[in-house]
Amino acid sequence: MLYNVITDGDSTMYVPTVPGYILLAVIFIALLAAALNFAGKKAPSRKDHSLKLHARQLAFCAMAMALGTVLSNFKLYEFPFGGSITLLSMLFVCLPGYWFGVKAGIITGAAYGILQLMLDPYVVHPLQLLMDYPLAFGAFGLSGLFSSQKGGLWKGYLAGITGRWIFSALSGWIFFAEYAWEGWAPLPYSLVYNGIYIFTEGAVTLLVLAVPQVRKAFARVKKMALE
Repeated sequence: MLYNVITDGDSTMYVPTVPGYILLAVIFIALLAAALNFAGKKAPSRKDHSLKLHARQLAFCAMAMALGTVLSNFKLYEFPFGGSITLLSMLFVCLPGYWFGVKAGIITGAAYGILQLMLDPYVVHPLQLLMDYPLAFGAFGLSGLFSSQKGGLWKGYLAGITGRWIFSALSGWIFFAEYAWEGWAPLPYSLVYNGIYIFTEGAVTLLVLAVPQVRKAFARVKKMALE
């Protein structure tokens, strides 16, 4: 059995068992390996490319996920029905896409979603699990769409968090409609509810990125990631 079913009144939750957590860990490692493969295609080729460069990419992807995980626990505000404004955690999960391209970014984001599922699972339906974890966080990899453009970091960040907002809003509309505010239809409610915490954190992050020294620091980190 990969999960236990917990029923509380009219609500049902699915909680991973030990074999379920082991399976999630295997999926996490497999996704990270796949992201590393795509990251290697983005980085400049070298004669000594294989071992040294892949170790560097793994370190940078792991660092981004670790910082995103740590900062996700610094919640500036937590909403009653899920979602929170954190200390720039989404920015760091967007970085692998900005560094290594869309494919590596999406897969790294999906791996981060699996990690979040392992740390703090909230599952009411298998499709909701897919939308709220690997798909919503995988959307951060859309940051790679603008990686080679001027202002690519903030443009990519906006693309990544917008992707997350879409999947989170769809999940809220389909699976959490009963929490809609009085007088609100489920879809507009979910769009607004999820938009509040995602785009509030986004606005704070963009203000931080507007500081020239911060932009230069992230540019240096990207150069290090690709060297």
